[in-house]
Amino acid sequence: MAGLLPDNARVIDGSIRLLGRSVLACSELDLNRLRARLLALIFQNLTTYLNPLLTVGTQIAEVFETNPGLLTPADGDRLSKRERRKRAWNMVVEHLRLVQIPDPERVARQYPFELSGGMQQRAVIAMALARRPSLVIADEITTALDVTIQAQILSLLAELRRSFGMTLLLITHDLGIVAQLADRVAVMYSGSVVETADVASLFDEARHPYAKALLEAVPTIQGSETVLRPIPGSIPAITNPPNGCRFHPRCPRALQDCAKTVPQPLSVGTRHTVACHLYRAAPA
Repeated sequence: MAGLLPDNARVIDGSIRLLGRSVLACSELDLNRLRARLLALIFQNLTTYLNPLLTVGTQIAEVFETNPGLLTPADGDRLSKRERRKRAWNMVVEHLRLVQIPDPERVARQYPFELSGGMQQRAVIAMALARRPSLVIADEITTALDVTIQAQILSLLAELRRSFGMTLLLITHDLGIVAQLADRVAVMYSGSVVETADVASLFDEARHPYAKALLEAVPTIQGSETVLRPIPGSIPAITNPPNGCRFHPRCPRALQDCAKTVPQPLSVGTRHTVACHLYRAAPA
């Protein structure tokens, strides 16, 4: 979606459109412009995303230096180099304050290793929001954070999404995050989408056997015991998936066709689709 596929990967089907623009048809220069303004990413591994040799403020300021339009006054007056740097620094402090970092002037002058995981995450969110993107892709953003900091980051993202009117695309294995933040969900198994629905519909009545098993696998407490319902078997190698439905070797309701034919998405309700042979389209 961001045009960051490695050299040995390619898109072989479908389309990706952002604000009416075809991402797959973009040149590398156009992709750089798209990533500079319309699309921002929050990666999972902050230690590899943040440059350890540069202060946090310097890294956020780079967003404004490469996008002078974000600093241009309303009357269109041109800024001198010194004025641009001063304004960029003020914007850095403003955005660190926006993501609720205490004493943002001090934090802006610190290096990533001097910040906690939660503070690093907030700094990366500030960097993403600095360009006022239309779409923010957040990949497993709470993986390395303790539960308390997770709750703070999720609450912050929900508030910022409302304030900025941006679209937030979450990639996560945490169903609690899905329930708290998402409007619509696409459940994937081994690289394939098996079910799409709004959050309430999915949690109330998941249709695909994998989606159901995923919800049932969430640990529950019964009396003094924690009940676990793991999904039997293991995920197949993405480079050598089974024929037909990729979930069929682990599915308790598998049919003969499941091992032969890839199921196509079928509508099972308002904006609710499922790719499963259990929901075959009625014959014409």
